[in-house]
Amino acid sequence: VDEKRKMQTEKHLTGTLVLSVFTAVLGFFQYGYSLGVINAPQKVIEAHYGRVLGIVSPDRYATNASGEDGTFLQAGTEGTLPPLTDISEDLATSPHILTMYWSLSVSVFAIGGMVSSFTVGWIGDRLGRVKAMLVVNVLSIAGNLLMGLAKFGPSHILIISGRAVTGLYCGLSSGLVPMYVSEVSPTALRGALGTLHQLAIVTGILFSQVLGLDFLLGNDEMWPLLLGLSGVAALLQFFLLLLCPESPRYLYIKLGKVEEAKKNLKRLRGNCDPMKEIEEMEKEKQEAASEKKVSIKQLFTSSKYRQAVIVALMVQISQQFSGINAIFYYSTNIFERAGVEQPVYATIGVGVVNTVFTVISVLLVEKAGRRSLFLAGLMGMLVSAVAMTVGLVLLSQFAWMSYVSMVAIFLFVIFFEVGPGPIPWFIVAELFSQGPRPAAIAVAGFCNWACNFIVGMCFQYIADLCGPYVFVIFAGLLLVFFLFAYFKVPETKGKSFEEIAAAFRRKKLSAKAMTELQDLRRSEEA
Repeated sequence: VDEKRKMQTEKHLTGTLVLSVFTAVLGFFQYGYSLGVINAPQKVIEAHYGRVLGIVSPDRYATNASGEDGTFLQAGTEGTLPPLTDISEDLATSPHILTMYWSLSVSVFAIGGMVSSFTVGWIGDRLGRVKAMLVVNVLSIAGNLLMGLAKFGPSHILIISGRAVTGLYCGLSSGLVPMYVSEVSPTALRGALGTLHQLAIVTGILFSQVLGLDFLLGNDEMWPLLLGLSGVAALLQFFLLLLCPESPRYLYIKLGKVEEAKKNLKRLRGNCDPMKEIEEMEKEKQEAASEKKVSIKQLFTSSKYRQAVIVALMVQISQQFSGINAIFYYSTNIFERAGVEQPVYATIGVGVVNTVFTVISVLLVEKAGRRSLFLAGLMGMLVSAVAMTVGLVLLSQFAWMSYVSMVAIFLFVIFFEVGPGPIPWFIVAELFSQGPRPAAIAVAGFCNWACNFIVGMCFQYIADLCGPYVFVIFAGLLLVFFLFAYFKVPETKGKSFEEIAAAFRRKKLSAKAMTELQDLRRSEEA
């Protein structure tokens, strides 16, 4: 049986399918790049903000003429080149202003995502999956241009604006990409191809971290290019999308274009008989016709979708409030607090581990299943968060505790990539049939971005307030998420969209019957 499934899987994995999935997940590469790119050059950009905002007076600095690094010298001391961090005393005079602008530069990216995520369903249905991804690339290119030109204007305004516009793109892309990939993927490969979203994210983060080294682009001369470089990926995606077929499921169910859907399905599946999938689409189309178009309001008011919506929202909340974005956004700062001498290289190490274990997750997800990997990841992150806290608290007493903190951070990232990282991106598309899917993905996307913004905006302040105990908060949240997932998150491995929807209906009927039985018993006792 396993050999037969393997042969079927290999038969389904065509060149067109590989191209289509690769092209789509380039949107998540840009998302990952935008998450990580702001981390490594933090001190250089903060120093530039200080100059532009007048926190460091113009006569107190001069850029190194060689442009080799971000060093500064005082007026009248041409032979002296103190390091960039020597201006920290000047920056300390207005720490709150600088913290505010920096936190906004980090988190405004998520505001853009929050705003645009609600339009995912509309634009995906209106234009189609491929055309929608084509159009929204304009936002990515515009946002990256604003950041790339930051030195030619008020840098803090251009960076904040550029990251907001890029966030608009990523909010749309993070909804359209899972929708497209889940619809073009065969059932046997849907989980493995779905985890490629997360692989693209961590690859983007790793690229940004490596390019952010001060001898590459993370210096005072080149940081605008570093911030705007993901525009290259946007251009590549734009041209490759012209070669990708539209989702057969969208063509068949939404537009009723049966022959075009069959044609695209044959392109995606090769010589496989498309009729089995066409029959599945027909069932889903009939189901969608009976439930009509589902709005966001109906998604929340109808008891039919309530359990699925709660699960969809909670997996998104658990991904963001697990504490992982605190690592992605501020890992260099966290490693500094842990006593690491070269925190930037430790951050790149996190990126490498991130990527390796995402690949492992791709291999595991169709064997171990979504639910078990999600639970294992949450529990591993919980233990790692506790170990990280112990290491940071005892660092002043035992120098070797820096290694404990470092290992805990790496384990935290590893367990995140095992389940809580990749699974929320595609499980939402699996939990809903064609009718409510666009609305569900929009709501889940908004929830994900809102949580992303809260973590990005507030973590620095919470870390300053709580000190080494900051990850105790995340440990408590992880425990709550684990318990919820254990009792509520279903297994979707190998199931069609209709089977998953039917499972929720059975749960609903079972819960209703149990309630009625309890009411009957109480009335009999009375």
